[in-house]
Amino acid sequence: MSIPDDLQYTADHEWIRLEQDHATVGITEFAASALGDVVFVLAPKIGETVAAGQVCGEIESTKAVSEIVSPATGTVVEINEQLADVPDLVGSDPYGAGWLFRIALDAPVEALDAEAYRALTGVQ
Repeated sequence: MSIPDDLQYTADHEWIRLEQDHATVGITEFAASALGDVVFVLAPKIGETVAAGQVCGEIESTKAVSEIVSPATGTVVEINEQLADVPDLVGSDPYGAGWLFRIALDAPVEALDAEAYRALTGVQ
């Protein structure tokens, strides 16, 4: 199971990739494998303000419905439109084509580094 070193993570199993004044958000491979086959993704809308630690969407799989918790505070500037047609990209490529949304950051991000996330999940 992969936990890339260049990302930051939350205890809710979201990842965040910082890119200057904005960030890309997705769920980890750990979370995706627990969900199984993803059948629907409800991401926040473009222009919506999201707050760190707050629910901003959901992912539905054949096993369960899981909340998306924003890892940062900001305004949604882009959503992954491919997920409307191919929601299982979240599971098949969680750190690439399966990203969820991008936000313009309003505050510094407080998240776990890869080592701390590995310790949390027990994945090496």
